[in-house]
Amino acid sequence: MKFALHFASLNFPDAAGAARVARAAEAAGFDSVLAIDHVVLPQSYESIYPYSANGRMPAANTAPYVDPLIWMAFAAAATSTIKLMTGVIILPQREPLALAKQVATLDFMSGGRIELGIGVGWLKEEFAAIGVPFEKRGKRADEYIGAMRALWASDGASYHGEFVNFDKVNSNPKPVRGDVPIIVGGHSEAAAKRAGRLGQGFFPSIGAPTDTFPLFDIARRAAEAAGRDPESIERITGCPGAFPNSGQDPLAAVEERRQRGAQRLVMPVTAFLPNLEENLMNFGEKVIQPMI
Repeated sequence: MKFALHFASLNFPDAAGAARVARAAEAAGFDSVLAIDHVVLPQSYESIYPYSANGRMPAANTAPYVDPLIWMAFAAAATSTIKLMTGVIILPQREPLALAKQVATLDFMSGGRIELGIGVGWLKEEFAAIGVPFEKRGKRADEYIGAMRALWASDGASYHGEFVNFDKVNSNPKPVRGDVPIIVGGHSEAAAKRAGRLGQGFFPSIGAPTDTFPLFDIARRAAEAAGRDPESIERITGCPGAFPNSGQDPLAAVEERRQRGAQRLVMPVTAFLPNLEENLMNFGEKVIQPMI
């Protein structure tokens, strides 16, 4: 079982904070640290945030949503082994050739420690401000994945689609292992199917209001239909019972998730505050080490 620390960039947005939380998580035995994404937030919005009962984002619209890739660069520079993942970047809002260059460079400079968590977004007003159509954002994301992988795989890369077109171009450096793992986020059937077709992992949001485990079966079936090994799709989810001060036996909670097929558990950094280093190390000793 692997463990990841979420919402780190929102709660530790500056350079010192990025280094602090990444080092503490690495020392405690966490596999990865996640950084969240919003390019802009409207002063008001009618879109429904799907991960809370009231349909509103829990953080203020003036909260420091730092750019996840820049934050990850600071965290990578302060560590040596822990992986850094966007959790998740809103892929249809990004220009794919520029994003492919940024991600590959970050992976190259970090020694192959980058994972690209992607989602298609929910905040229509943000898309409008950026100038990207909200409609067909799923198809746009699929093409962007294909285009980035073409650039990462070889020189003289070409891709021709509805939203992306280029012919015989080079983008270097390449990722350390020739590719960057793409983890598909989202709590819908469409997201699960996208993970099965295109992802190396599937990450239903830890705040989704319903049981997301059935979505893993949808992802597996989509992988099989696409001629892929369904076991190659990493299953990532939350584990509230393992949070510090949850009142439950954390090892039992983790084991229950493992029995249901989870392979990486995502923990919110807020569960370890205010005594970050002490609480993370205690969790590492009592939960992470016994589950390795």
